[in-house]
Amino acid sequence: MSAEQFTNEIQDLSLQQSVFGHLDDGQVIHLYTLRNRQGMLVKVTDFGAIITELHAPDRHGVLADVTLGFADLQPYTGESSFFGALIGRYGNRIAQGRFALDGKLYQLDRNNGDNHLHGGSGGFYKVKWDVTPFQKRNSVGLSLRYFSEDGEQGYPGNLHVTVTYELDDDNQFHIRYHAATDQATPVNLTQHAYFNLAGRGAILGHEVMINADAYTPVDAGLIPTGVLAPVAGTAFDFRRATAIGARIADDDPQLAYGQGYDHNFVLNKAAAKEVSLAVRVHEPVSGRVLELWTDEPGLQFYSGNFLDGSLSGKGQTYALHGGFCIEPQHFPDSPNQPAFPSTILRPGEEYRSNSIYRFSAQA
Repeated sequence: MSAEQFTNEIQDLSLQQSVFGHLDDGQVIHLYTLRNRQGMLVKVTDFGAIITELHAPDRHGVLADVTLGFADLQPYTGESSFFGALIGRYGNRIAQGRFALDGKLYQLDRNNGDNHLHGGSGGFYKVKWDVTPFQKRNSVGLSLRYFSEDGEQGYPGNLHVTVTYELDDDNQFHIRYHAATDQATPVNLTQHAYFNLAGRGAILGHEVMINADAYTPVDAGLIPTGVLAPVAGTAFDFRRATAIGARIADDDPQLAYGQGYDHNFVLNKAAAKEVSLAVRVHEPVSGRVLELWTDEPGLQFYSGNFLDGSLSGKGQTYALHGGFCIEPQHFPDSPNQPAFPSTILRPGEEYRSNSIYRFSAQA
């Protein structure tokens, strides 16, 4: 992109580019700022396709940055708890970092104890993406592309990935994923933004509704047991809006394993690949509301249990429960769980996934 700023004929719908920093090998990393006519803005860097900021209005129209992150590049190149990260090839955990496919055993990078997490230590969140900005009459966006070579992090096949980020004038942030491969390989892409609709502080008072009658219990390593367990009568029943903190300290072995919520919910779907409401989050003080609509069958709900104050950014320290994640996905460890929806992409097939993050405010 040669120009530093793109605007159309209508004021305030804009897309800007700036330098965000440099990698150790000298590569220039850019930051892109998408702004709609409501004033909502999203900042994205081509390093890891990371969302660094997302400013949304409260009930009085006052904007606040509602996602965790850093003001400069360097912290993202180290241990950053996946803040704002584009996750691939495989979101969530794969047990022992291995799977069998078409009679062959594959060993992946093990970066979470004995397990593989979020594509490995050199996953899609640690690479530079190629970016093409675009504008439409009522939206601005980025097309991000990455070529993942055969053997990267242990995965088979050359994988061509395109992710589209698009902000529209209705305060909706769209993410569309596409991938194609020349060998069979697992693919499960997602976005790992941490949200705090108050802008800072603990998220335990946020009220959450998750459209799921079941979830996938885990073992001590946070690997699904293979069971689809009903949420009814448990601390995992968010079918009616409930504060995150209302039951997080319940005497439940599942909560103990995750030190809070870090579980996959089986979304209620009338039809496969239907884009439907997965989760609604309301922050009562500001009135901000976030809805996630997706065609994915699962949702990882994470309550920031491993934030410990060791990370700081954008003028605040990220303490325990300082943010929550709502990650649309296929289920964890699916390559080793034949009863789960398949995540295997084969040559000639196309991987497609769509999610919409709708921001509003409640009086």
